[in-house]
Amino acid sequence: MIRVYSYAKCSTCRKALAWLTERGIEHEVREIKEEQPTQEELQQMLAAKEGEIRKLFNTSGMDYRAMGLKDQMGSMSEAEAFALLQGNGMLVKRPFVIGEGVALTGFREKEWETSF
Repeated sequence: MIRVYSYAKCSTCRKALAWLTERGIEHEVREIKEEQPTQEELQQMLAAKEGEIRKLFNTSGMDYRAMGLKDQMGSMSEAEAFALLQGNGMLVKRPFVIGEGVALTGFREKEWETSF
C-alpha cells in the first residue's frame, strides 16, 4: 500500500489521485496540511532524490517564497529541512507518494508509469 500526502485544493494532487484510482492502485490519502510525512518517509524520499533536499520542497509555494527558503537551501542541514517540512505541510512538494519501492514527488505521468 502506498501513502499519498496531498492537498485537496491542489489540481495536480487531484490528477494524481485520479490516475491511481483509474489504474486500481491501492493508496491511502493523507491531508498534507493536517499530517506531514514522517522523519523516516522524508529520509526515504531524500535517498530516492539522491540527496537533493530542494526536491522535497514545494519551491513554487507561497510559504516557501515568504520564508525566503531559496536563499537558505545551500546552507540548510538535513535536520533543519526536515523540521521545516514536518512543521508546515504546505512546504512539502506534492503529491508526496511513498511506499514499498515507490518514492515520488509531484505528478509527471511518464515518471509514474515507470514507477508503478
